[in-house]
Amino acid sequence: MVTLVDRAARFPLGAATSLAELARDPHPRLALLREREPVSWIPELDGWLVTRRDLAMDVMRDAGTFTVDDPRFSTAQVVGPSMLSLDGDRHARHREPFTAPFRPRAVHDGFAEFIERETDRLITGLGHRGTADLRRAFAGPLAVAVVTEALGLAGAGGDTVLAWYDAIVRSVSDITAGHEAGAEGVAAYRELRAAVEATVADRDSASLLLSAAGRLTVPEVASNAAVLMFGGIETTEAMITNALLHLLRDPGQLALVRADPALLDGAIEESLRLEPGAAVVDRYTTRDTDLGGTRIPRGDLVTVSLAGANRDPEVFADPDTFDVRRDNARLQLAFAHGPHYCLAAHLARLETRIALRHVLARLPGLRLDPDRPAAPYGLVFRKPAALDVRWDPTGPARQD
Repeated sequence: MVTLVDRAARFPLGAATSLAELARDPHPRLALLREREPVSWIPELDGWLVTRRDLAMDVMRDAGTFTVDDPRFSTAQVVGPSMLSLDGDRHARHREPFTAPFRPRAVHDGFAEFIERETDRLITGLGHRGTADLRRAFAGPLAVAVVTEALGLAGAGGDTVLAWYDAIVRSVSDITAGHEAGAEGVAAYRELRAAVEATVADRDSASLLLSAAGRLTVPEVASNAAVLMFGGIETTEAMITNALLHLLRDPGQLALVRADPALLDGAIEESLRLEPGAAVVDRYTTRDTDLGGTRIPRGDLVTVSLAGANRDPEVFADPDTFDVRRDNARLQLAFAHGPHYCLAAHLARLETRIALRHVLARLPGLRLDPDRPAAPYGLVFRKPAALDVRWDPTGPARQD
């Protein structure tokens, strides 16, 4: 029988890896692990960490061996079973009712005009200031507004949705850290479920939740609404904030995008590659299995480092460099892979594209605040705590 001591001896780099390091500045450590221990036992994680892209894809595409359907999955403990925490036929049943509104054409037709209006409203409110935290004053409010619009919950405005989201996230984080979930998350989810019940009871509602209720029970609709709310706010806020950070701290790449706006999509994909908003995804083995020459017992936690896979030099040349003209940036795995590929990836891309286009055009002389440096932080979800910027409020807006 292999003991934890034996595992630590076999994987010395993993044994020396701290969660604090992975939260603060993970990329040097991930590079070492990817090169020498691409499947490594991390004692502080009490699980395996996968950092090589090909192995990461193997894990995410094989839901039969590496599953999310495990009682330890923290989100399910708070909101119940959903498309995020089920596999196989049950996963398909939960996911399928929500797919149509998030297809590319439906996303553009259903959300582009709203995102344009909301982006304009938020930037107009900032324009005269000359300084702001673009995460708290722009990216976050935009993400909340779009999720609120997408869900169409009866009687729930942006502030209410954000309050529910904050409480549920705290409960999930408590469980992930080994603590008991706080009562606030339970109360917030109860309120969310009541709003879902009111929404689906209104047969004249245009909410996507009403159409989903034709195939799912109300509790199932509520659990998936919570998942959509969580993903739509947390990761999209990070996606916009991280992309702005990458562009603003690299004037040469920003100049390329200003000269050729078609490169904005490349900048977004590169930012997702370098700093995915969700840095890891968790799976649990359903049987003893071999991964990259490492034997993993049944029931073990296997954490895929999307951040590590996205800087694999076997796929991405000069992987630590931000290059808006990189020709294979869309091979990044920020939206995961396989059956749990992000349902709303097209909406997140559209939202980020519109947001960046407006910010860069309408805030003249936009630059990072040198007195308040920004850097991504987080073990699971990575973004700066704040993105403080300055601009010239009396300068001319661009006409891109």
